[in-house]
Amino acid sequence: MTDTTRTIVTGTKSVPVTRPTGRPKVTVGGIIKVIGLAVWLIITLFPLYWILVTSFKSPGSISRFPLEYWPTEPTTENYVGLFEKSNFGGFLANSALVAVVAGLGATVIALLSAYVLARFQFRGRGAVMLAFLVTQMIPAFIALGPLYSMMSSLGLVDNKFGLLLVYVAMCIPFSTIMLRGFFENVPDALEEAAMVDGCSRLGALFRVLVPVMMPGIIAAFIFNFVNCWNELFLSVILINSDANKTIPAALNGFISTFNIDWGPMAAAAVLTVLPTMVLFALASRWIVAGLTSGAVKE
Repeated sequence: MTDTTRTIVTGTKSVPVTRPTGRPKVTVGGIIKVIGLAVWLIITLFPLYWILVTSFKSPGSISRFPLEYWPTEPTTENYVGLFEKSNFGGFLANSALVAVVAGLGATVIALLSAYVLARFQFRGRGAVMLAFLVTQMIPAFIALGPLYSMMSSLGLVDNKFGLLLVYVAMCIPFSTIMLRGFFENVPDALEEAAMVDGCSRLGALFRVLVPVMMPGIIAAFIFNFVNCWNELFLSVILINSDANKTIPAALNGFISTFNIDWGPMAAAAVLTVLPTMVLFALASRWIVAGLTSGAVKE
C-alpha cells in the first residue's frame, strides 16, 4: 500500500496529511460481513426467484420430484390462463383504480392536516397526534364488526367506492405523521414571504410549500399506493363479487379447501409485484429524498 501526502494550510501553519491509497485492507471481520450479507441476500431473493420460476412451469412439473430449480420446458400457460379463464384484467383494473384514487385522496387530506398540526398551536394538538399514533398500533380486525355494520347500513358493502373510503381513512394517520415532519423541516419564512407578496395561506401552501416538499409528498403517495395495492383483509371482507374484487382478494381465490393452483397463483403474484417494483425503481430518488428530508429539524 502506498501513501500520498498533501498539505493543508491552517492559519499560518502547514500540516501534512497522509492519505492511504491502493487496495483496501482485507480483514476477517470484513469477510464475515460480506458472507453474511450475501447469505441474507440469497434468503431474501430466493422466494421471489421461486415464484418467478414456478410461474413458467407446466402444472405437471410444479410438484415433480426431484425439484426443478429451472424449468426444463418453460411455458406461458399460466399467464395465458389467467386472462382466458378468469377476469384477472378486471382485478388489475380494480386494484389500480382503488390504489391510485385512495392514495391520492389520502395524500391530499394528510397534506392539509399535517400543515395544520405543524404550523398552528391549539388545544388538543398533542392528543390528535397521539390518536394518529395509537391507530397504527390497533389491528384492523378489531374494528371489523363496527366497520362492516356501518358500511352495510350505508349500502357500501361489495362496492369499490366503499372500499376506497375505508382505504383513505386507513392511510391518513400514517401519512399525516410522515408529512408533519416534512413541514417542520421547511422554514416558516417561505410562506410568510409569499403571504407578504399577496398570497393567501392556501396559496402559499400550494404555490410555495408544496413544490419544496414534493419529494416527501411523492414518498407519502407511494407508501399509500403500496398499502392499498397489497391490502387483503378488508378487501376480502368488504368485497364479494368477482366484478369488484381487487388482486389480493383474487389471489386468495386460488386457494380452495382441497387444492391450491400453484401455477396460476405464481403467475398472478409476479404480475402483482411488478407494478410496485417498477414504481419504486422509477421514484427511488424521490423516496430517499423524501424520507431523509424530514429526518432532521434545523
